[in-house]
Amino acid sequence: MNAIVDIVGREVIDSRGNSPVECDVLVVGGGINGAGIARDLAGRGMSVVLCEQDDLAAHTSSSSSKLIHGGLRYLEHYEFNLVRKALIEREVLLRSAPHIMRPLQFVMPHDKGQRPAWLLRAGLFLYDHLARRELLPGSFGIKLREHAAGVPLKKEFAKAFVYSDGWVDDARLVVLNAVGAADKGARILTRTVCEWATRHSHCWVATLRGSDGRETMVKARSLVNAAGPWATRFLKEVVQQPSKKSVRLIKGSHIVVPKLFEHLYAYIFQHPDGRIVFAIPYEENYTLIGTTDVEHDGSPGSVQISREEIEYLCTLCARYFEKSISPVDVVWSYSGVRPLLEDAAANAAAVTRDYQLELDTAGAPLLSVFGGKITTYRKLAEEAAGKLAEVLGNSHGHWTENACLPGGDVHGPQPSNRSVLEFEAFTRYMMTTYPWMPPAVLRRYVRSYGTRTPMLLAGCHSLAGLGDEIAEGLYAAEVEYWMQHEWASTAADMLWRRSKLGLHLPRGTEQVLDAWIADRTRPVARHAMDATSGEAVF
Repeated sequence: MNAIVDIVGREVIDSRGNSPVECDVLVVGGGINGAGIARDLAGRGMSVVLCEQDDLAAHTSSSSSKLIHGGLRYLEHYEFNLVRKALIEREVLLRSAPHIMRPLQFVMPHDKGQRPAWLLRAGLFLYDHLARRELLPGSFGIKLREHAAGVPLKKEFAKAFVYSDGWVDDARLVVLNAVGAADKGARILTRTVCEWATRHSHCWVATLRGSDGRETMVKARSLVNAAGPWATRFLKEVVQQPSKKSVRLIKGSHIVVPKLFEHLYAYIFQHPDGRIVFAIPYEENYTLIGTTDVEHDGSPGSVQISREEIEYLCTLCARYFEKSISPVDVVWSYSGVRPLLEDAAANAAAVTRDYQLELDTAGAPLLSVFGGKITTYRKLAEEAAGKLAEVLGNSHGHWTENACLPGGDVHGPQPSNRSVLEFEAFTRYMMTTYPWMPPAVLRRYVRSYGTRTPMLLAGCHSLAGLGDEIAEGLYAAEVEYWMQHEWASTAADMLWRRSKLGLHLPRGTEQVLDAWIADRTRPVARHAMDATSGEAVF
C-alpha cells in the first residue's frame, strides 16, 4: 500500500510525498448513473471526482434499446410504481435535452393468438393515465390495412394500437451528464481505475491509476459505488465492504439491419415466449432490432451477441414483417450486460428494472447503486445526491428537474415544451446561421450538440475552417472538440459513442482516425486535457 495515514485519517501522503486530491465525493463508474450522480452533486456545490476504468458509457449505458420509456411490459409484473416514475421522467428528460431525444410513436400489432384486444386497450389506458402528459399523445387504435405502419407487416395483422414514448442517444446522454458535471467543477477521469479504497472515520483514501500507469491519490469525504455490473465486485475486492444486495447480470443484444420500412413509427412485438422486441428507425438508413434477455455468467467487460440471439431476433421479425431478414443482413450488432437488482424472478425478462440505493454510514459514507434503467437515471441521481447531501451537511436541495443538459437550452435555461415541439425550427435557424455548412453534417451537429454547436464551429467561416476531412463528413474540428470537451481519445470512442459514424463510413476508417489522433497527440500527455473540460491535470 502506497499511502501513509494518521490515526484519524486527517493527513495522507503517497509514496512520492505528494498530497492527495481532496474532494467531497469520489464517484466510481462513468455510466449513466455515475455521470448523473456526479452532475447532481456538483450542482449542489460539492466537489466531485469521477473515475471510469474505460471510456464514458463504454459498456451498459451505450448498449440500451435507445428508449426513454415507461416500460409498458412492466405492467404485467405489477410494477406500477416503477412505471409511473418512468412515465413522469420521460417528459422531464425530453424537455432537458431535445437535441439528443425525441418523441417516438410505437405500433403494437394485435396478434390474435396472444392477448385479447380489450386487455391491450386496458393496459394502454393505464399507461396513458398513470402520469400526467403534456408532450406525448395518448394511445389509439388503427387499422393496419389503411395505415402506413401496416405496409411492411404481414397481411394477417389487421389491427394495431399506437402509443407514445421517447428515443434517446444513450451514449451522448452519459457524455452530456459528464459535461454538465464538469461545467460545475467536477473532475472527470476516464480510463482511470480505482485500484483500492480504504475507509476511515471521516474520509476515504483511494488510489486511482490511469492507463498511462500514473497514480493519483484521492481523499474523499464519501464514496459512491456506481460501477454497474462491477458493483458487487467493487465492494468485495476494492473497498472490502460487505453488502446484503447483489446484482443479476442479464445480457441484452441488438442487431442493426438495412431499414425495413420507410415511415418513422417504431414497432413493439411480442414473441410467443413472452419476451418483447422493438424494431426502431435508426440512423436514417437502418432498423434497430432488440433486445434479448439472457443470463450472463462471464465477465461484464467482454460480452458479445451469440448466433442464437441473432437467429432469435431474425425469427421474431419474420413472424411480423413481409420482408424476412437473416444473419447475413446484420450490418452491426452490440451487446451489454444490465446489472439488474437481484430478485426471485426465474425468468430474466421478469427481473425488476427498478433500483435500490444502499447508504452505509459505519465510517465515512459509502453509497452503492444497484439496478436501474436509463429512463429513471435522473431520479436515481437525485435520490442518491439527496442522501449524501444530508450526511455531508449540504442543504442546497434538488435542482436537475428544472435544468437543461448541455446544449438543450434551445429556448432559454429552463426546460420547456417549446424546445421539444419546435426543435426543427431551431435546426432551420442554424442552417441560416451557417449556410456554408453541408446540410447533412450541420443537422448531425445540431442533433448532437444543440446550442453548443457554435462552440464547435467557433472561428470557422468556411468549410476549410473545419480542418482536415478525415473521413466523409468527419472534420478535424469535431474530433478536436470530442478530445477537448468530451474525453474521447480513440476512434472507437468517437465513431461508436460520441457519434454513430461507424455505421456510415467505410471499413478502415477507425484505423485512419486512430492514426490521425496519434499524430496529433503524440507530444501531449493524455492527462493534460483542456481546463474547460473540467478534468484535473495531475
